[in-house]
Amino acid sequence: SCRTPCRDGPPVATPALEIQRRSGHPHNFDSRVPFIYYPEIENRFHFTLMYLRGTMNRSYFPTAVILLLVVFAAAGESRAASLSGKVVDTNSAAVGGASVLLRRQNVTFELTTTTDAQGKFQFENISDAAYVLTVKGSGFSTYESNIAVTRDEVKDLTVELQPAVIAETVIVTSSHLTIDSDSVKRIPGSIELLDAPTLENSRVQTSSEALRKISGLNLRDEEGFGLRPNIGIRGLNPTRSTKVLLLEDGIPLTYAPYGDNASYYHPPIDRFETIEVLKGSGQILYGPQTVGGVINYLTRTPPADWAGYITLTAGSNSYFNGHANYGGTVGNTGLLFEYTRKQGEGSRVNIRSGVNDFNFKSITNFNANHALTARFNYYGEDSNSTYSGLRENEFRADPRQNPFRNDFFYGDRFGGSVTHAFIINPDVVLTTNLYGSYFKRHWWRQSSNSNERPNDAADPQCGGMANLNTTCGNQGRLRRYIFAGVEPRLRVNKQLFGIRHELDLGFRAHAEDQERRQENGDRPTSRTGITVENNERRNHAYSGFVQNRFIFRDWTITPGVRLEHVTYERTNRLLNVTGKTKVTQAVPGLGVAYSPGEKLSIFAGVHRGFAPPRTEDIINNTTGGAVDLDPELSWNYEVGVRTRLSPALRLDATFFRMDYENQIVPASLAGGIGSAFTNGGQTLHQGLELVAAVDTATILRRRYNIYVRSAYTFLPIAEFQGVRFSTISPAISVTGNRLPYAPEHLLTTSLGYAHTNGLDAFIESVYVGSQFADDLNSINPINQSGQTGLIPSYTIWNATVNYNVEKWRTTFFVTTKNLFDRLYIADRARGILPGPQRGIHAGLKFRF
Repeated sequence: SCRTPCRDGPPVATPALEIQRRSGHPHNFDSRVPFIYYPEIENRFHFTLMYLRGTMNRSYFPTAVILLLVVFAAAGESRAASLSGKVVDTNSAAVGGASVLLRRQNVTFELTTTTDAQGKFQFENISDAAYVLTVKGSGFSTYESNIAVTRDEVKDLTVELQPAVIAETVIVTSSHLTIDSDSVKRIPGSIELLDAPTLENSRVQTSSEALRKISGLNLRDEEGFGLRPNIGIRGLNPTRSTKVLLLEDGIPLTYAPYGDNASYYHPPIDRFETIEVLKGSGQILYGPQTVGGVINYLTRTPPADWAGYITLTAGSNSYFNGHANYGGTVGNTGLLFEYTRKQGEGSRVNIRSGVNDFNFKSITNFNANHALTARFNYYGEDSNSTYSGLRENEFRADPRQNPFRNDFFYGDRFGGSVTHAFIINPDVVLTTNLYGSYFKRHWWRQSSNSNERPNDAADPQCGGMANLNTTCGNQGRLRRYIFAGVEPRLRVNKQLFGIRHELDLGFRAHAEDQERRQENGDRPTSRTGITVENNERRNHAYSGFVQNRFIFRDWTITPGVRLEHVTYERTNRLLNVTGKTKVTQAVPGLGVAYSPGEKLSIFAGVHRGFAPPRTEDIINNTTGGAVDLDPELSWNYEVGVRTRLSPALRLDATFFRMDYENQIVPASLAGGIGSAFTNGGQTLHQGLELVAAVDTATILRRRYNIYVRSAYTFLPIAEFQGVRFSTISPAISVTGNRLPYAPEHLLTTSLGYAHTNGLDAFIESVYVGSQFADDLNSINPINQSGQTGLIPSYTIWNATVNYNVEKWRTTFFVTTKNLFDRLYIADRARGILPGPQRGIHAGLKFRF
C-alpha cells in the first residue's frame, strides 16, 4: 500500500450523479484511496516486455499479446476486502431485484449482482481500489457513486433510490440509457450503446473507429481523420451518411437534415460521453430520416463539484490531440467547458487537417418542477484536403499519392440549443427544445472525382497534368447553411384498466436556408473566380408524432405514427428562376416486446422508412419545375432477442428485413451543378446482427478481468429488384445484382485484460468483407477511373494499453491503429482511396 497518503481524482461526472445531486441525495465520496504495489506483477511485466521486444513481428505478435494476458492473470492477489449494502426507496422500504454493478474506475473491470427480497447485496474478495457503484431498479433513477475500498475493510452502505420520472427529466437529454435498463428492455427494436468506459479505454480517435463497434454499421474512410464520416446501415450506401439520422443530445446534428442530409461536418468524438444507435421502429419519434437508423451522440453532464481533466495525445503522422474538460456547480447551476485541438496528416500525402472544437453546457434547476439546459458549441476546420480519389494507374504507381496539393477545405460552425423541462405532475412531463446552427464551408478544389484529370474540360489554360500546380484553375464550392427549429415533447404516464400507458407525443417546426455558390478560379491557388452557380434553397418542415406504450405484465405493445410535411423552394439567381414544391408523408410503426425477467427480452417490429429528397434534386435548376422524384420509402421489419444469460455474459441477436419501394440513385457522384438523382426503384436488404460480451471477473470473482466484445453483421441479401438498369451502362439490367458498398460480412472483436491495479489492455480486429463498387458488380475495373471493380476484404488490428496511477491522478496510454500497416482500398466512389496507414500514439489523461 501507499507509503504516504494518496488521493484519487475528483468524482467522475456522470448523468446519474447529476440527478442525485440535484435531487438532494447525499454522496459518500472518499478521496483517500490507497495505491497498491505488486512486485510480482512488476517482475512478470518486465519479463513479458523483454519477450515482446524479441517477438514484435507479424507472425508472433498475437502470441506475445496472449502471453501478456496470461502472465497478468497469473499474478498474485492482494488481501481482499468486501462491500455490502442495502437498497431502499425514499420511504426506507427495501427494493428487491435491483441491479448492482461495481466498476473499477478507469479500468474495464466490473462485478454485478442483484438485491434479494430484503434489498441486500454483497461483493466479497475484492481488492482495495477506487470503484464506481451503480444501482438500477425498475421505476427508479439510476444511483451512481464513487466508492473507495481499503485492504481488509468490510464496508456496508445504504443506497436510497429516487423516483425515475424526476431523474429522467432533470437530465434533459434524449435518454442516457444503459443496456440493462428497464427502458431498453421495453424498446421494440434493435438498440446498442457505447458507454464512456468503452470509448475512453479503447482510445478511439474518430467517430468511424467508434461506430465500427456497433453491429449493422458499415464505415467508409475518406481522408483518414474522421471529419466527414460515411456511415451505412444494413446495406445502405454509406456515401455522406445520407441515410442516417445524426443527433446530438436528441437534436439534429447535420447542417440541413431536410434539404441536404449529408455529412460534410462532424464534431470530434472527444466531445461525447456515450453513443446510442437505434435501428427499430422507435425511429418514428425522431425523423425525418427513418430508414436506416438513428445515431444519438450524448454530451457530458456538468459535475457536482468543480473538477476537470486534460488529455494529451501525440504520435506518428504528425498527430496531436489535446482535450480539456472543466466544470462544476454555482448555486443551482452546473457548468461545463470543453475544448479540443486536433491536428495531423491523413491517409495520403498532401492531406492535413486541423480542428478546433469548443463546447459549453449548463444545467439549471429552478425548482423541483423546472430545469433548463443550455448548450453552445463552435467548430472550426482548416484542412488541406481533396475530394478526388486515385485512378487505377495512379494507385498502382503510389497508393498514397495525392496530386491535388492545392485543394483546401475551410469550415466554421456555430450551434446552440435551449431545453426546458417542466414536470406538470409526477405523471406528466413537458420538454421543449429550441435549437439552431450556422455552418459555412468553402472547399477550393481542382477535381470532384477521378474522371476529372486534371480539371474541368472548359479550362483552356490548363494543358494537362504537367501544369496542374501552375496554370490549371480550380473550383470553389462555397456553401452557407442556417437552420432553426422548436420541438415540444410531452410524456404522460397513466394506469388505466390494469394497463400501464406511456404516451409520447410532440411537434416540430423546422426551417432551413442554403446559400450555394460555385466560383471557378484561373489558378490552383485561387480563392475567387467567375460565378457559375448561385442558388438559394429553402425548406420548411412541420412534423408531429404520437406513440403509446401499452405495458401489462411482461408485455409491451407500442403503436405510433409520425407525419412529415416538407416544403421546398429553389432560386437560381443567375437565371432569376424560382421553383416550389412539397412532400407529405405518414410514417407508421408497431412494435412488441416481451420481457419475462431480467435475463431475456424478445422483440419484433415493423415501421415505415422515409427519407425526403434533397431540394436540388426535386426542383429543376433551369426551369424551376418540380422533378418527378418521390421520397424514399421502405417497410422495415425486425425480430430479435436481448439476453443477459448471466451477469458476465450478454448476447443479442436481431433479424432484419428492409423492403425498399424506392431508393433514389445518384446519376452523378460528383455533386456539382450538373448532378441529378433518379428514382432507383426497389431494393431488398435482409440479414442478421449479433452482439456478444463476456466478462470473466464476475464468473471467477478475481481482481482481474479478461473480457471479449464482438459485433457481427451477416448480410446475405442486398440486391436490386424490379426493373433496374445500370447507371454505368443504361442498356444492361442489374436486377438481382448486389448493391454497391454492401459487404456480406462485418466483424469487430476485441479481447482485453484489466486488473484492479489500474492496467487495461486489449487488442481488436476489424474485418470488412469484400464489396462491389458499381451496380454491374464488376470484379475487374471496367475502366481506368478507379470507380469500378471489386473492393477486396480486409482485416486491420488495433491495440491499446492503459495504466492508471491513482496517486498521480493520471492514466498513461499507448495505442496503435492498423497495427500491421495493412494497405487496403477503403472507397472507390470518386476514385480509389486507401485506408489509413499505421498510427502509433501515446498520451496521458490528468484529472484535477
